[in-house]
Amino acid sequence: MVKRPTRKFRRINRDINLGAALFLAAGLVYTCFAVYLYRPYFARFDRWQYLLTITAPAGSLGCYVLSRRWVAGFFESLFAGVVYGFGLFALGFARFHPSAGILTAAVPWLFCPAAFCLKTKRQWLRHAGIPLSALPFLAIIFFFQAAERYHLYPIPIQIRLAPVDIISLLAPYVAARRGMTLIGFYHVPAAALVIGIFMLLAARRFGVIAIFVVGLVLVFCGPLFDVSPIAWLSIPLLCCSVLVGVGMQGLVRAGYSDRKWIMADVIIMGVLAIFMLLLATKYFQFFLSLADGYARLFIDSAKMYMLGAVLLGILYVMVTAKLRLHQLWSWMFYIAVGLDIFLGARYVVDAIL
Repeated sequence: MVKRPTRKFRRINRDINLGAALFLAAGLVYTCFAVYLYRPYFARFDRWQYLLTITAPAGSLGCYVLSRRWVAGFFESLFAGVVYGFGLFALGFARFHPSAGILTAAVPWLFCPAAFCLKTKRQWLRHAGIPLSALPFLAIIFFFQAAERYHLYPIPIQIRLAPVDIISLLAPYVAARRGMTLIGFYHVPAAALVIGIFMLLAARRFGVIAIFVVGLVLVFCGPLFDVSPIAWLSIPLLCCSVLVGVGMQGLVRAGYSDRKWIMADVIIMGVLAIFMLLLATKYFQFFLSLADGYARLFIDSAKMYMLGAVLLGILYVMVTAKLRLHQLWSWMFYIAVGLDIFLGARYVVDAIL
């Protein structure tokens, strides 16, 4: 006599099927986005450059899986993956050898064993999660050692962050046009990143903070183990990408008690918008209007920051008045984030290629 599956087994089976379907859906979205971005350049791609259409979705999917450790919502994890795999830093790797994208694609997958081991209730697996956190760091070293052995230099070892690269944190369009190292994020997702940082500090996730700090310190150190310092940046930017997903989830589920954090975010986005407008004014005053192109890019950034500030202002009014319109607001925010990424990624790829 065959026993009927228990209710708990059916629920687990249903969750697994749903998770697999969402995983495939995310992979399909990332693949289509990669084809959209790089299809205009297929005619002049060499065989190595086709890697770009593989590494970008692979990195995004890895960040999506990793973010599911802390993020319950599908769209929040989906956007976390896009911000990483199709972010400024990952797209900027197209300036180097296309094989460099393998590194950014592998890092989130290598963090998954540690992240999910620390989640389990089994004590021996939790202890294994700490040493597993070093796996991505070791993989980066191994990647460069192996590349050097085969006389392949995906990223020049002498490239480092310069103080002027800080502009890419605030005005990514200008940085892409000037050919600078791209280290920032898109404009509207930056609002979610701010909330994600607040939530990280409030939750005292010291392990994540330690990984972020170690990766950032290595970026500013000299070339250790023949690794290009810029390669280490993939680790802190991965942490920030996951925090974008966490922050989006926090905003979508924000309540009355969160209004002070939302107002702080509104102020930050508003200040960034004003700062971009001031820079645009300065560039419009340049001799013979030679810098008008850059001024317009600063205005574009100001518009996106202002869009984020307006949306957060609407959310502040909603939570203060205790209005039950979170579903409507969440879709407005998803559309704004998607539009920002869609337009920004297209501009960055066109500027680089």
